[in-house]
Amino acid sequence: MANNDDAKYVEQTKMLAGKPYFGGDPYLTELRKQSQERTANLAVVRNEPEKYSAAIRELLGTVGDDKAIMESPVFFDYGCNTHVGKRFYMNAMCVILDCARVDIGDDVLFGPSVQVYTAEHPVDPAARLTGVESARPIKIGDNVWVGGGAIILPGVTIGNGVTIGAGSVVTKDVPDNVVV
Repeated sequence: MANNDDAKYVEQTKMLAGKPYFGGDPYLTELRKQSQERTANLAVVRNEPEKYSAAIRELLGTVGDDKAIMESPVFFDYGCNTHVGKRFYMNAMCVILDCARVDIGDDVLFGPSVQVYTAEHPVDPAARLTGVESARPIKIGDNVWVGGGAIILPGVTIGNGVTIGAGSVVTKDVPDNVVV
């Protein structure tokens, strides 16, 4: 018989495995609340380099160095499922719905209002009412610039040296050294 602690993580385990999960699960809801609190703290400590770097590390899954900059406000579903490389820069108003893993390489720049969505909801209206959703991971290579207002959809892999123009909607994988 599984103990209560194991039961607590069932929906999170399904979510991270890419299986359908209940987004309204109490534990997932608590994790999103913690992410919001950590994100709010970024703005508070922005001008204190040591605290700021620590706040980014507390929010994200992994950070490549202490040179990551995220201009407030930003939003993450969980934060801990996002992993950034060295010299990451995120302008204000960016959103990362990291229900699945998001890997961002070295020297990646996000313009304002970039949106990265791993979450997917059923197309069928009746299925949507159940609260069951799914998520697919996103991978962004090294030396990528994502222009303001661009949207990256679930399951996409973006190669190295790519430029995503402002307002683009990326629905498919992008090979190395391409302008979208």
